[in-house]
This record gives sequence, C-alpha cells and structure tokens, in this order.
Amino acid sequence: MHPLSTQHSRIYRIASYTFTLALISISLLIAGSLQNPNTARALSNATVGGCPLFPADNIWNHDISTLPVHRNSANFIASIGLTSHVHADFGAGLYGGAPIGIPYIVVPGSQPYVPVSFNYADESNPGPYPIPSNVPIEGGSQSSGDRHVIVVDSATCRLYEMYASYPQSNGSWKAGSGAVWSLNSDALRPSTWTSADAAGLPILPGLVRYDEIASGVINHALRFTVNSTQSAFLWPARHYASSSTNPNLPPMGLRLRLKANVNISSFSRTNQIILTALKRYGMIVADNGSSWYISGAPDSRWNNDDLHMLGAIPGSDFEAVDESSLQVNVNSGQAAGSTPIVSTPPATHTPIATTTGTHSPSSAMTPEIAESINRSGRNNITNNNTKNTSASSGSNYMLPILLGSMVVVLTIIIAGSRLLRAKRSRK
Repeated sequence: MHPLSTQHSRIYRIASYTFTLALISISLLIAGSLQNPNTARALSNATVGGCPLFPADNIWNHDISTLPVHRNSANFIASIGLTSHVHADFGAGLYGGAPIGIPYIVVPGSQPYVPVSFNYADESNPGPYPIPSNVPIEGGSQSSGDRHVIVVDSATCRLYEMYASYPQSNGSWKAGSGAVWSLNSDALRPSTWTSADAAGLPILPGLVRYDEIASGVINHALRFTVNSTQSAFLWPARHYASSSTNPNLPPMGLRLRLKANVNISSFSRTNQIILTALKRYGMIVADNGSSWYISGAPDSRWNNDDLHMLGAIPGSDFEAVDESSLQVNVNSGQAAGSTPIVSTPPATHTPIATTTGTHSPSSAMTPEIAESINRSGRNNITNNNTKNTSASSGSNYMLPILLGSMVVVLTIIIAGSRLLRAKRSRK
C-alpha cells in the first residue's frame, strides 16, 4: 500500500475516534443538564397568556410518581368509591345550553378594573378585578351552579378567580368569594381561608386544557371532586368544607395518582396524555361534588365520545400519596428541592391540619403577600421574596457537566497531538 494511503487511513481513523468521543461528551453534557429536576420542569412548565402557572418548583408542577403511598390510602379510596369510575367533567359543545367545563379568559394589562363585593369578604381578596363584559361564567349566564369566573391578567401575571359570580347592572360584580394569586409566586393563601374553591386552592392550574393535549404533555396535577370530605385539609390546601370527623374520608388537598401498573395502551392519544399525567402528577381533592369528576376547560376541539372512554378507569386504580416530605414551608407551595422563598422559618408539618380558629377579617396575611389598593384602584399583590438558586440542588447535576467538559478538553488535546504526529511522520 502506498505510504500516503496509509497516512490518510490513519488520519481518518483518528478523526472517527475524535468524532465519537465528541458525541459521547455532548451526551454527557445534555444528560447532566437534564438531571436537574427543576430545570427539566422549567423547560416544559405550563403557561397561559404568556404567564407560568406558578413557578416550576411549585407543588402543582411536581412529579409525585415516586412518592410513598399514604398510610390511609385504602380507606380514602374506598370512601370515594372503588367501583365508581373517572369522568371528564369538560368537553366540546353545549350541555344544558352551557359550555362543558370551567372556562377562563386572558385579558391585557389595559383591561379596566371593576368593583367586586363578596359574601365571604373576610376570606376574599378585595376588588377591583379586571373583569371584561364578555367574561365566561361556568355553566353560563343563567347557571345556578358554582358560576366560577377565572381571569388571567397577561401583563401582571395575576390570576383572579371568583365563586358564585353575578354581574350587576352598574358594571360591578357580586360573588360568594374571590382570590388573587401572583402566578410567579409560590405563596399560599392564609391558613383556613377559602378561595373560589373549597380547598382554598387556585382552580386554573388544575384544569385539563386542550392546548396541553396539542403539545403532547400535561405537566401538572389535575383538579377533581369527591362526594364527601373530611373536616380537615392537607398542605397545600388551606380550607375545608365539611363537618365530618371521619378519618377515612379524604381531606381537602389529598393527592391521588393512577397506579403505575394500570395499562393505558388501549386508550386514544388524548386520553393517554391525561392518564399519563395522572400517573406522574396525580390529582388533588379540591371541592365537594361528584366523585372522580376531573375538571377541565371547555374547548370545541374535544371529542366528547373519546373523553367518555376515560370512564373505563375505576376508583380502585388509584392510590393516595403522602407528599408531606415535599413541604418546605407550611405557607408556601414550593416543593422541596430548591431554596425556600418564604421569609418565615419552616414550620413542623402536621399530616392532617384541622382548623381551630375563626375566619375573621383580622386574619394575618402570610409574609409573602401584602395586599393594597393603589391610586388607580387596582388590587396589587407584592411578593416580598425572591427565588434563589440552591447550591445543594445544583450539585446534583454539576458533576456530569464538569466530567463532560473534561472529556471534551482531553479529546481535543489527544486528537490534536495525534494529528500533529501524523503530519510529522509524513515528512
């Protein structure tokens, strides 16, 4: 063989080895970055109107597929109904003359604010709220049901939710209760305060939305109702709506997940996305109602017959999980894994909290939220804390990145030296 052909072959082999090592290095770098669970969730965190549905480290967005089963899971599931089945409480078209599900609307920062009064004013964020005249009401304008109204201000990323909402002839609104959240904050409502939901939780982040189906994944817990609940609540819930002390009834805030061994391969793509979310993120007891009813937003793209197939999933396919280990602070919805963002020291977690105080206007707000009415009459929520990156959580994924970087450098050095020797040998 000609000497130059031998040299060319040698150079080709060196180049091939270098390319292979480079690919391995790049793979290590990518794997290292994805090992940070907060980074992975942040890349796919659900948004509405350009706003996150709470930070990526929020409990709503936390994968609970590996959490331990709650010690009282069997009794909780039995009380909800072992042989009852899942029902998608949302869909396309109209039922009884109204859209099926809980609607919401996104408004710009220029949306005028209107006065709102509440029946439970001592547990509601005072108005005014940015409610447009065409805002959708759950169940329609003539509904006698929950009549939820949900508004997202895309400019401030604030979420406004009302229960039992009725427009008045003068442009103002009356409602049973109302709550306002900063979608960029993990702050919870004051303990024992209701919201537009009985559990004192926001509604919007727990809805199944068709846009998520179109994206191929749901990365958050879902909202669902049960017929009977206990007079207690679990973090992150803040309120209960029952007089029963039966410990086998589910408390508000209890989180359930679809068992990992449930075979969902026969379901449609849409339903597989929903059921996968129930395995990974679960669903939270948020209100009293029909058992196993999962909440979603109405959308003309839903296939109602297909959604009905979710009814093949019985209650016995679920289990309750114990997520107490994720609590960073009782007043924050942040899940363990990053630096606490609340200013108060972590409190000792009580598995099931029962309220002993009264719901009074003097109830103190949590340190994360201060309410005020500015000169323009708008309701402002100020988060007094900023999110910090945890050094401890960073250590979980920095090592693979450093190792990958070292491999890249060594690859370049070795390849360079071999190419140099090859050139010298040709001379």
